[in-house]
Amino acid sequence: MTETSGSASPSGSVATPKAGGTGAPTGDPTATASPAFPPDSSGNKAVWLGGLLVMIVLIALLIAFIGALRHWFALHTGTLHGGPDVYYNFWSGFGSDLGEATLISAVCVGVYTGVRKVNCHTKGCWRIGHHVLEGTPYILCNHHHPDVPNHGATHEQILAEHHKFKLEREAEKRVAASR
Repeated sequence: MTETSGSASPSGSVATPKAGGTGAPTGDPTATASPAFPPDSSGNKAVWLGGLLVMIVLIALLIAFIGALRHWFALHTGTLHGGPDVYYNFWSGFGSDLGEATLISAVCVGVYTGVRKVNCHTKGCWRIGHHVLEGTPYILCNHHHPDVPNHGATHEQILAEHHKFKLEREAEKRVAASR
């Protein structure tokens, strides 16, 4: 037996089950209950970020307090058995790649920023956006813009649209001239 509370979900079609219930929705059989944190919510991002920070701190503590691991890390990064000073091997080997990693990261961030600026603003769409959606700051691709035909326009349709635009522009000029 499933007890359901009297409050409905935001869509109004599915009631939320109480604790101990089976979670079976009532009302619309095709509707599914949404999770407390959808995949793109900031709640999941905060949990992932927190988990990543905890893992980094744990690895740093392991390296700092376990002698054998610290020795392995020093040997493989080049800080052990150095040349003229302790860090010579580090900057000649492992450390010399830090500049390259920085440049590659900067290029990747720049490419991502550029692509994000020119691609379709529909979430998850990789297409290049060419069409401004009037009344909004969004730029959309052919597939997502409501006024662009999805199956391509014939030459006659293009000429008809252009002719309609020219007529509207002439009408606007006449109205502006009559004022």
